[in-house]
Amino acid sequence: MSIAYVFPGQGAQTIGMGQALAEAYPAAKAIFDEVDDALGEKLSKLVWDGDIETLTLTENAQPALMATSLAALKALEAEGFGIEGASFVAGHSLGEYSALAAAESLSIADTARLLRIRGKAMQTAVPVGEGAMAAILGLAFEQVAAVAQNAAQGQICQLANENDPSQMVVSGSKAAVERAVDLAKEAGAKRALMLPVSAPFHCTLMVPAAAKMAAALDAVEIKAPKVPLVSNVLAAGVSDPGLIRSLLVDQVTGRVRWRTSVQWMAAQGVTETWEIGAGKALSGMIRRIEKEVTVRNIGTPDDIAAIKAG
Repeated sequence: MSIAYVFPGQGAQTIGMGQALAEAYPAAKAIFDEVDDALGEKLSKLVWDGDIETLTLTENAQPALMATSLAALKALEAEGFGIEGASFVAGHSLGEYSALAAAESLSIADTARLLRIRGKAMQTAVPVGEGAMAAILGLAFEQVAAVAQNAAQGQICQLANENDPSQMVVSGSKAAVERAVDLAKEAGAKRALMLPVSAPFHCTLMVPAAAKMAAALDAVEIKAPKVPLVSNVLAAGVSDPGLIRSLLVDQVTGRVRWRTSVQWMAAQGVTETWEIGAGKALSGMIRRIEKEVTVRNIGTPDDIAAIKAG
């Protein structure tokens, strides 16, 4: 059995996430404390007692989801299931930072600060209302790529996420993305809908954010991960710190190749994935990408008890 530890991206956040883990495991509570210290504020209070609108702000959601994932990992480690049990780590967009922290490539404190910078940079790269994203369900990758190209009409419209065989996301200028929704419906999409996001992530409109991340990443130490990272940009395993640094910059404007990443891991012999942190979105995608791969979720003490029970 070969296991990949996978880490969720934005959208999985809920009020109260990770709280039961922090109450049950001192090592999990220590992660939230460390993130609070790194940011100089009580992010944990927002996560457990705040309002969902404030938590969903990109600059809060990103470090909060990372903290929840790392808390779950530390709880797993306390029960004897450390990172050494994984063949690969991977994460969806911001989850890639969680994966690197899990593999001890980045420190927890640096990861929290990087994600706060990343969240703010992505939020401010495009004036509010000028960018948009849309989910397109039921069309093949090539069809969605063609829809995005045809919708651009001199503006930006790009395929931002390939989540699974039937779910793609386009990103770019608001008018172009709206055209893409109409074109996708004409092409036979089961659903095509605008997403409630605050900025057009993973497209070339994010170039200002990529520049800020390049500067921020230059200032932190990146070590070789204890297990290889499956990069969003390459959809293949990487371990070289210099390459990881450049890929994290490319990831801001580049496509999240989640479908291809899961296919690559399965081709390397991965038979099971553990989604570590909030939500179950990645597990649903993985089931649709590689039906033979077993999925498990680790976000609560009960989940960890189930892993212990086999």
